[in-house]
Amino acid sequence: MTAALVAPRGLIEATEPAEYRGIARDAVRLLVTDRASRTHAHARFFELPSFLRAGDLLVVNDSATVPAAIVATRANGQQIPLHVATMIDQQLWTAEPRGLVVVGEELRLPNGGSAVPIAPIDPDRPRLWYVRFELPVPMQQYLAQAGEPIRYGYVTKRIPLSEYQTIFAREPGSAEMPSAARPFTSRVLAALRRRGVGNATITLHCGVSSFESPERPSFERFAVPYETVEAIDRARQRGRRVIAVGTTVLRALESAVRNDRVVAASGWTDLVIDEAYTVRSVDGMLTGFHDPAATHRWMLQSLLDRELLDAAYDAAAERNYHYHEFGDAHLIV
Repeated sequence: MTAALVAPRGLIEATEPAEYRGIARDAVRLLVTDRASRTHAHARFFELPSFLRAGDLLVVNDSATVPAAIVATRANGQQIPLHVATMIDQQLWTAEPRGLVVVGEELRLPNGGSAVPIAPIDPDRPRLWYVRFELPVPMQQYLAQAGEPIRYGYVTKRIPLSEYQTIFAREPGSAEMPSAARPFTSRVLAALRRRGVGNATITLHCGVSSFESPERPSFERFAVPYETVEAIDRARQRGRRVIAVGTTVLRALESAVRNDRVVAASGWTDLVIDEAYTVRSVDGMLTGFHDPAATHRWMLQSLLDRELLDAAYDAAAERNYHYHEFGDAHLIV
């Protein structure tokens, strides 16, 4: 079980999707922080286009969430959740055992599968492990049969995988949802098109998060295609803004920067973005609200100074905004 969470600066946990609270995705609330004027505005997510300009470019993550949580059984009969994270090859993956495991022990999995923990990625923080899987079918097919979406303790209901997908999801591979884009609907996309706001895609397959303690983000697979680079270049040439939809997009784009310009690139990234980092790929970000210790907050401090970031969270807390993946949204421009 996840340790009890302390709400960031008074925000309220969002335990289930907005739909389960009787609110459509595009009615999620939106806090808008203007870096130039150092002001904040409150809106609904469907009003997002009114805070953007013709020619602005939204860059989104097209990774789709997979049902990455399976139940593993130890030799002593103890059952523990096993969260499958990132593929190294067809058999070797990173994974998070949500309980004690020992190097080399065989974990029995449903449907005749097995897993052997090889070694922790970081011996000082043995949360994520290299794990070798023996499965009757390829991993994605296996998870579709035996897995379910990763669900932390603050989510009180079982929720279908469809609720963990964004409208941009195309490439299966994320253990956890690239949740910044979750509030987008066809209605919002149509309004953005009428406004003249464009969008382009990257792919970054999200690993698993830690709420127990702050730690460096793990390495993740990403791809920034040439078509997205062209779209960014056109926006820059016209003096328009490029806005990352989520911390995953910012990480991918910054991992593709060469000589202060985004280029087509793919591979692995272990980039850490924090308050000392100079962002070169975007002018703003659309994101959610994050725990104080989360590395997502480190990223926000690359765009907002600590005083303005704290003021934004205070403004959200005054209106009882929700945080976590099923929470409200924050636009930084």
